[in-house]
Amino acid sequence: MDSDTAVHRKRALRAEIRERRQNLTATERTSATAGITRNLVDLTTDLSARSIACYLSTTIEPDTRPFLNWAHQQGLRVLLPISRDDGLLDWTTSDGETETEGLFGLPEPVGELLGPIAINDVDLIIIPAASVDAKGMRMGWGRGYFDKTLGSMEKCPPVYAVLFDGELVDEVPRERHDQPVDGAVTPTRIAQFS
Repeated sequence: MDSDTAVHRKRALRAEIRERRQNLTATERTSATAGITRNLVDLTTDLSARSIACYLSTTIEPDTRPFLNWAHQQGLRVLLPISRDDGLLDWTTSDGETETEGLFGLPEPVGELLGPIAINDVDLIIIPAASVDAKGMRMGWGRGYFDKTLGSMEKCPPVYAVLFDGELVDEVPRERHDQPVDGAVTPTRIAQFS
């Protein structure tokens, strides 16, 4: 697929997913949060992860905060991303309480900046996605921060995308810079891609 076609297909798909997410009822959202939290806890426990990189979800993303609260209670080291103007992510360890609005209006933690390479030390990386396909190809929201981060890591720990059910699809449009994930976590399952 040529990159122009991929760009247009991605744009259409993102708009469709955004709309579907905005139309979820409060009950569907609460149920999805419970399932995602349970599956993220199971995944973290199964991998014996002591340090993780995660993110603060926006209002239309599956809610990561209950999982982050659990991780803090367990004494896990949690790195959260802070977007930079140069397209890289800074990382900070957060208390899980203090948030601010970062670039693009995204929720971001408040804390000491540890620099982009801090992520090299974690056991598990949990990232947002709009959609993931059956081969583990991830379609993000179009800014490329996580693709750049994952593409620059020498040895990457397991990477899992967090999605709602129905966003795991047969195929997503892909461009050359897109990075695959090892698995996906939805409210009803943990999918592994080899």
